[in-house]
Amino acid sequence: MNIYENAKEQFANIGVDTENALALLDKIPISLQCWQGDDVSGFENLGQTLSGGIQSTGDFPGRARNASELRAHIDSAFSLIPGKKKLNLHAIYGDVASVSRADITPARFAGWAAWAKARQIGLDFNPTLFSHEKAAQGLTLSHPDKSIRDFWIAHCKACRKIAAFFGRELGLVCVLNVWAPDGFKDIPADTLTPRIRLTEALDEIFSEKADESLSVDAVESKLFGIGLESYTVGSHEFYLGYAATRGVALCLDAGHFHPTEVVSAKISAASLFIKRLLLHVSRPVRWDSDHVVILDDELISIAREVIRHKLTERVFFGLDYFDGSIDRIKAWAIGARNLRKALLIALLEPYERLREREYAFDFTARILMLEEFKTLPWQAVWNEYCKRADVPANLAF
Repeated sequence: MNIYENAKEQFANIGVDTENALALLDKIPISLQCWQGDDVSGFENLGQTLSGGIQSTGDFPGRARNASELRAHIDSAFSLIPGKKKLNLHAIYGDVASVSRADITPARFAGWAAWAKARQIGLDFNPTLFSHEKAAQGLTLSHPDKSIRDFWIAHCKACRKIAAFFGRELGLVCVLNVWAPDGFKDIPADTLTPRIRLTEALDEIFSEKADESLSVDAVESKLFGIGLESYTVGSHEFYLGYAATRGVALCLDAGHFHPTEVVSAKISAASLFIKRLLLHVSRPVRWDSDHVVILDDELISIAREVIRHKLTERVFFGLDYFDGSIDRIKAWAIGARNLRKALLIALLEPYERLREREYAFDFTARILMLEEFKTLPWQAVWNEYCKRADVPANLAF
């Protein structure tokens, strides 16, 4: 009996079908973030300094300098990652010459659509509301100057059209995620009016209902950013309320909360009131520092919350980190592989047995089983998954 067959038998003894788990795992797409490949620089204005609470550190050689290089690097990463994949683009990554962000069109991203179609993958998309002269004061959609608000509203509307274009071209739903870095470095006197302006701007952006067979709109909160430490207009409470009342998806970023908060604790509660969730999987270290995702307890807990409560049809998974201190291609692969490992661990859990003990108030059995399950040979199942996907496993990677 080989190692996988032995593991298969061990999991069968606790009521888990490893073949079923692998089949379910293979259906869950993970969206890789394009900005890991070039430290969030984009191709709109090469050499532009990052702003809006965005900061990438490290000078590892090999940063992609144009769309062709970036696509080649993503292909290299894809070759190391088993399972279904998507790519998440920001608006500053278009192929053709730069135009005003308010005027970008699908034609600017036709090269990306063709590349994705050839690989039979989907594309996700994001307006870029940072690193721009009209974001220099730390406010965009909540800016008191209506002309600046209108510029960013036009940009977001243009991005929604691009998202729908991707959905039509590729036959796969594109998630359009709006994150605005609006806030203040020091304590503001008026915390309400910027939120009123942001609400009105978002309502205008989403005034035309999306065809959700093509694209799904999402909104993303943040605790703070560099230069925006004291007040963020789009807080978690703001976007939770907005998503619940407007019917858009809510993005929960693992790095966008207080260090004592975890995204895994929010998923089941939010799922009761929010139709769809977008999970941006990152790893904060003291702040939203976007470190490469590792297989830690929180990552496994995020995966378990989605798998245990059968939310895979309502949850989108996307990576969100940018680390220029290590090989950028391997960074993509490490993070994506770890997220898929976490999903596999969750799928190999005998959840119904745990729930039975919990409902019987047998908490001793519950913790005993949870601890013993940690030593079951999920790694052998992972290795089998990699073998079938023809990607390297373990240290062969």
